[in-house]
Amino acid sequence: MTLVLGALLAGGMLLAAAPWLWPGGQAPGDPEPDGALLRLLESAGFASVRPRVVVVLGTVFALLAAAIVWLVTAVPVLSVIAGVAAAVAPLVWLRARRTRLLRTRRALWPDVCDLLIASVRAGMSLPDAVASLAFSAPPPLRPAFAAFGSDMAASGHFDSSATRLKTALSDPVADRIIETLRMARQVGGTELTVVLRALAGSVRADAALRGEVEAKQSWIRGAAVLGVVAPWVILVLLALRPEGSRAYASGEGVGLILAGAVVSVVAFRVMLRIGRLPEPRRWFG
Repeated sequence: MTLVLGALLAGGMLLAAAPWLWPGGQAPGDPEPDGALLRLLESAGFASVRPRVVVVLGTVFALLAAAIVWLVTAVPVLSVIAGVAAAVAPLVWLRARRTRLLRTRRALWPDVCDLLIASVRAGMSLPDAVASLAFSAPPPLRPAFAAFGSDMAASGHFDSSATRLKTALSDPVADRIIETLRMARQVGGTELTVVLRALAGSVRADAALRGEVEAKQSWIRGAAVLGVVAPWVILVLLALRPEGSRAYASGEGVGLILAGAVVSVVAFRVMLRIGRLPEPRRWFG
């Protein structure tokens, strides 16, 4: 009977994930599927990874976590909660990586603006100035500009190459710089260096302010994580004992665990909301 129930559960989860694993044909006028997940992958530095890979990883992690918790505690509701937590773990990791990339790159963009100003003043064209960043930009940004140089050499079209560069970088500040360059190339003008210098000063001031505030509020995130993880560790330790397992498998125990899960999620979200700074939105991204 256990094997039959396990097979039914696996089949149901496979059918639930089927639209992402084997998507049907898309009509020309239909919206792009998995738009939010695709944008998350791009901003996390995985633009070449397809959204269905994240879905498959979440499904695998959910099955493994649920099976391990079931074997250890024999409490069904704990297995379900562990499966749900493991299913969203790839999304949490991608969001954390996106935040780290934004923080790391935030201090690099003023240098990029300075390099562009120097290239323009030296008489280089805008495509050549951007392509030269493959050799002079900070090392974390060089691959994207190298890809732009190759794309520009192959197509010769600045707008399409700049659009692909925006997708590769997936950064709000990069969007502002690239859109400024596109406008300067389309309408001309002599104020490009002035605009880039003002943009560099604005980004430097914003990065300094955000770094100071994030350093002071980092304890909020640590307290949120500790406050959520600690009770569940104690719960699992109690469920390892036979009498604890029987108690949590009862109706009252299931209700207690579900109520605790709801309170933990709400409290964690509130704590993160308190310590979160508004992030700038992308330009035409």
